[in-house]
Parts: sequence; C-alpha cells; structure tokens
Amino acid sequence: MSLKAVDGILSSLKSCQTDIGTGMDIVTDVAMDLVEAQDEEMNPGIKEMEAMILECAKLDREINYFVDIVQQNTAEVTSQQPEAMFSLFARVKEQFAERIAQLSDADLHNHQKVAAFKESIKNSFQQANQESAEDMEELDEDIAVTQSQVNFTCPLTQVEMVNPMKNKKCNHHYDEKAILSLIKTKHSQKKKCRCPVVGCGNTDVIESDLIRDQILRRRIQNQRRQTNKT
Repeated sequence: MSLKAVDGILSSLKSCQTDIGTGMDIVTDVAMDLVEAQDEEMNPGIKEMEAMILECAKLDREINYFVDIVQQNTAEVTSQQPEAMFSLFARVKEQFAERIAQLSDADLHNHQKVAAFKESIKNSFQQANQESAEDMEELDEDIAVTQSQVNFTCPLTQVEMVNPMKNKKCNHHYDEKAILSLIKTKHSQKKKCRCPVVGCGNTDVIESDLIRDQILRRRIQNQRRQTNKT
C-alpha cells in the first residue's frame, strides 16, 4: 500500500467522523422532542439514545486515535527507507491496541457532544416541567417574535448562528465554525483567545469550555421557519 492510498483512507475516516457528528446531533434533537412530548425523566427512549450517543462518542474517539497513530507512523516512514512501509501495518495495529487498552469508557462523558446531549436534555426537562405542551408552543412563538436578532447573531461573523456554542465560563455564544477557527488561529500565533463579545473579561477561551447549545439552535431554526411563513 502506498502513502497516497493511506492518505485516501484517512480522508474517508475523517468524512465518516463528520457523519457521526451529524448523527449525534440528530439523536439529540429526537431526544429533545421526546422530552417535550412526555414529561418523564426516566423515559427509556432517552436512556437508549444516551447509550447511542456514547457509542458514537466511542467510535469518534477511536477514529481520532487511529488517525493520529497512522499520521505519526507515516511521517516516520517518509524519512526512512521505502521498505519501512512493510512494517507500517503491524506498527499501527500494535500501537492502536495499546492506546485503546488504556482508555476508559468513563472518559466518554467528557466528549463534547455527549456533554451537549446531557445539557440539552436537562434543560428540556426543566422547560417541560414548567410548561404544558400548549404553553411550550406559545413560548416558541413568542421567542420567534420577541427574541432579539442580536442574541442569535455570532459576535465573530455578525450573521445568524448555525451551530451555536455556549462558553461555560462567560455564558456567551458563538457559531461553532467561527470560534473554533479563531481559537486555532490564536494558538498558532502562541496567543490566548479572548472572548469576542465586547466588554467580556474572559481572556482565555478554550475548546473544552465550549458546549453545543441545542436549545438555542432549535430556537434559531424556529425563528427561521416563522420568518419564512410571513
């Protein structure tokens, strides 16, 4: 197998990761729909979906480690003799097995999308306990009418957010793509990433402090639907 073929396989795996992430978002949305439809905190469907999210997080983590190990080993191969390619498969297999053996399923609960799932379900239950189904529908309509467009606007792009992420430290929201790009750019410059919201004192925004706000995303989508109706 050539290095070009290896690169093609890694590219396919990364595309698979994107699909896994999309699937996890869909599962979260369906779980939130279940919560809104019936006020039962121990709903077995929610538990099953949480198990699905954890399995997806496990697969996503394993792909991350596999890609990392392959990239490290192929980098070493390029600096050695061509025959080093013959031992690439065995080396990757051995190192991957060692890495996986050291992992704990408990760590999966720290996965960004798992944390977002739990936070979204918790918030949905709180709303379901406070409002009836009719009240929730009216609330959504009120939000679409009265919610300021600025609250749905990313402070970085100045356009409506698509995948809002909430900063657990300062509670500000940003669009996922924009804030992750800013963090990456600042880190490449050996600088800290300051919260882009004017007046915020948070001078060190890091990826681990960010969590997907699925409820806000649904509100944005609801406003968009209401706007399209008018």
